[in-house]
Amino acid sequence: MEHIYYKGQVLWSQIDANGHLRHSAYSDLCTQARSNMMKQVGFSMQEFSKHKIGPILFKEETIYFKEVRMDEEVYVKVLMTKFNSENHRFSITHELYNSKDVKCAVVNVDGAWMDLVTRKLTLIPNELISLIEFIPKSEDFNL
Repeated sequence: MEHIYYKGQVLWSQIDANGHLRHSAYSDLCTQARSNMMKQVGFSMQEFSKHKIGPILFKEETIYFKEVRMDEEVYVKVLMTKFNSENHRFSITHELYNSKDVKCAVVNVDGAWMDLVTRKLTLIPNELISLIEFIPKSEDFNL
C-alpha cells in the first residue's frame, strides 16, 4: 500500500481495561503518522519553528471497524482530503490497518495553521506553500 507513514507494534501501555487499543491511542498513532508525513514533504518541526507557525486541529473524528489488540502490528496510511488555498485550512484522513491489511479504524481531522507568537490563525509562508503539492491526496481530494 502507498502513503504509509507509521508502522509499529501495539504496546501494552496503549491497551485499555477491555484488552484492546484505547481510544486515545488511535489518535496518538495517527498523529505520529501525520507528523512523519509532514516531515517527509518538508514541513518539519524545525521548519515550523523557523517560521513560528504550527498546525492546530479543530476537529478529530474516529470511526472504528475492527478491534486492535496488544502486540498486533499496525500501519497508518495518511491522505489529505481538502485544502483551502485562501485560508490554508486542511482536512486529513488516516486509515489504520492491521498486519492482515484489514482496515481497523479511520481518523479524520480538520485543521489550520497558528502563528505561535500572536496565537492567531495564519497562512503558510509563501516559501512553504509549494510543499502542499507533495502531500498525498485522496481520490476525492477537494480544493
